[in-house]
Amino acid sequence: MPKTVARFSLLLLGVLPLAGRAQQTLATTSVPATADSLLARASTTASGLRYALRQTGTGVRPQPGDRVTVHYTGFLAADGRIFDTSVQQGGPLKVKAGRGIVIKGFDEALLLLPEGSRARVWIPAALAYGAKGRLDLDDETGKRYLIPPNSDLIFELEVLKVK
Repeated sequence: MPKTVARFSLLLLGVLPLAGRAQQTLATTSVPATADSLLARASTTASGLRYALRQTGTGVRPQPGDRVTVHYTGFLAADGRIFDTSVQQGGPLKVKAGRGIVIKGFDEALLLLPEGSRARVWIPAALAYGAKGRLDLDDETGKRYLIPPNSDLIFELEVLKVK
């Protein structure tokens, strides 16, 4: 696995922290959960994942095992704080969709969005890091969370390529 893919995969699995990074091509401001107009028109899947298309792509929809290239920015739903972004990582994430490489909610969202789509995705804690949360590995005390336990997440996604 190339280093870039491994780094992104580890981040979305919660192994690598990247707090305080700003997205350059997707939303860079906080996403206040209470005032989110996109949420009102979001679709909800059986798992509880919610998503609203900002732009419907005209390309193919990923199938499990397809390689998806995607830009993303991740926010904590509680306060809108950015906890991760692909642009600051040097480029988009390239991952095989539906293979459990990333958190469950992100994986599920990838399979819903055709190439060229832009969407906001709300991932419940159970499809993200659950009751364990994700500690901030840059915190020397080992007590600060990058993603607190039972945190719902919001992602801005842009599917660049599916193959």
